[in-house]
Amino acid sequence: MSGKTKILFVCLGNICRSAAAEAIMKKLTEKAGVADQYEIDSAGIINYHEGEPADRRMREHARIHGYEVTSISRPVRTTDFDYFDLIIGMDNNNIEDLKDRAQTLEQEQKIHAMREYFNADTQEDYVPDPYYGGAQGFELVIALLEEGCSNLIKSR
Repeated sequence: MSGKTKILFVCLGNICRSAAAEAIMKKLTEKAGVADQYEIDSAGIINYHEGEPADRRMREHARIHGYEVTSISRPVRTTDFDYFDLIIGMDNNNIEDLKDRAQTLEQEQKIHAMREYFNADTQEDYVPDPYYGGAQGFELVIALLEEGCSNLIKSR
């Protein structure tokens, strides 16, 4: 056993929110000097984008903020529920889908919402999908994920 905290970020297609969360969490753990304490990955509820890089717009907005989104989309696998310590969904639909797939109570207890790591005064109660929106949607996702990932690191 490596002793690392293994975290899986999950959104619908694994090309915007969870891919960005993976990149942001990796960078923030490096900055905090604790990257060796984490194993971080991302996945999607659906396999529609499997094998594809993250959405170009998400990669561009992330790059502006100093993050390199390099993950390749993959769907959530049954084995993920045993392997990862924390499975963090971006919105309520992701959480419900994950809970439907969990096969044991122990697996279900690993599932958390990204909003659990937002500041108390944050207006959003989930990470909205920016796919069909404009630039401000991608910027909001990055801001929420920076806040959530920072607080996640502090909570460990």
